[in-house]
Formats: sequence, C-alpha cells, structure tokens
Amino acid sequence: MDRAVVLFLKASLAWLVAGVTLGVCMAVHPPFLAYRAAHIHLLLLGFVTGMIFGVGYHAFPRFAGRPLRSPRLVMPHWWLANAGVGAMVTAFVLRAEGVAESPALLGAGGAAAALGAYLFAYNIWRTLDSPATPRTAPPARRPALPMVQQ
Repeated sequence: MDRAVVLFLKASLAWLVAGVTLGVCMAVHPPFLAYRAAHIHLLLLGFVTGMIFGVGYHAFPRFAGRPLRSPRLVMPHWWLANAGVGAMVTAFVLRAEGVAESPALLGAGGAAAALGAYLFAYNIWRTLDSPATPRTAPPARRPALPMVQQ
C-alpha cells in the first residue's frame, strides 16, 4: 500500500479510538454529554471519512485501471482533513465550555476538512475520467487439439 493510504487508515483508527473513548466517558459520566458534537465528529468525520479516503485512494485507481491523477494532492488532503477534524473537535469542546472564540476555530476546521474533501473528490473524479492504462494482452490461446473420432 502507498504511504499516504496507510497514513489515512492509521489516522482513521486513531479517530475511532478517540471517539469510542469519549463515548465511554459520556456513558459513565453524563455531564460529558455536553461533548456529544465532538464525539459525533470524531467518529463520522474522523473515522468514517478517513477510512473512506484511505480505501478510496487505494481502490478506485485499481478498479478503474488508471493511476491516481494527482498523487501530489494526497498529502495536502491528509493534512487538511486531520487538522480540520482536530480543530472542529477542539472547537466543539470549547463551545461546550463557553469559550467565545470557539466559532472561529470551528469555521476554520470545517473549512479545512471541506477543502480536503474537495481535493479528494477532484482527484478521484479526474482519475476516473483519465484514459485507462494499456493492459498487456492475455497470452494467445493455443488452438484446441482436434478430437479423435473412433
């Protein structure tokens, strides 16, 4: 697997662990329910979309028989996606604590995550639209042996 794919998958798993941990904390300490928005974004934006991005970057080019259109966009996407999730989760926690600056951080995180998603959509769309790489022809079949009649 490509390094970037592994990074997306590992980050996705880290967001899963963080989201599940916060979910357990909310279950055993009900005042933590104030962090429900952070919990949801950890799991949906961090884990689910991160996993989709990682698997998508690995699978779509192979299914389509085409190389990824722009491999150089993958790492900026990774940074934007993960920084966006981190900023959004932090902003949701700060908002629950009444910090006045949380909307600005939430907006910045949301914009970063959205820009990352746009890079993914563009890159995969262009990959699917690009010409297929030529495949080697299968080996020629040998003619069948004539049947011997009795």
